[in-house]
Amino acid sequence: MLYLASKSPRRRELLGRLGVAFGLIDLDIPEQRRAGEPAVDYVVRVAGEKARAGLAEVVADPDALVLGSDTEVILDDEVFGKPADADDARAMLRRLAGRTHQVVSAVSLLSHSGGSHALAVSHVTFAELDDAVIDAYVAAGDAFGKAGAYAIQGVAETFVTRLDGSHSAVMGLPMRETAVLLAEAGLGPLAVPA
Repeated sequence: MLYLASKSPRRRELLGRLGVAFGLIDLDIPEQRRAGEPAVDYVVRVAGEKARAGLAEVVADPDALVLGSDTEVILDDEVFGKPADADDARAMLRRLAGRTHQVVSAVSLLSHSGGSHALAVSHVTFAELDDAVIDAYVAAGDAFGKAGAYAIQGVAETFVTRLDGSHSAVMGLPMRETAVLLAEAGLGPLAVPA
């Protein structure tokens, strides 16, 4: 059985689009970058830690496959996680305004016999954002619980002037990479072109 180790409703929605049955594992995994750890390595490590912790929760299921994922916004090698409060959200959005940042989304698929992972790196360019736009966005509540203080699937899509990469990866789960991992693990049929 496939399990998704995530609290994210966006990841649940995206995985559901692939048409495979899955269970949910609700985990709290600390997301802290280690000193000197490259930003991309951090994202890959956290995705793997989520999958390993999830697999430990379903150890009694010999056929368990656990999918863990992490998505982070990166600008100038700084990881923009979920904002702590409104001031933090506004500060993040001010830094992202008028610039191109990376959104790195890692996926790890583990079973009791091994695993595999995939990585999607997207480049997102924001328009210039004035304080009134930022304040209104933060006041609406959409900035919270999301890396970089924005959700591309909502009003923040209007901030984006260019996206090079995967829209679903920016949302939190790279669909193509996930579908390939699942197909390689024998789940399907998934229509994944070569």
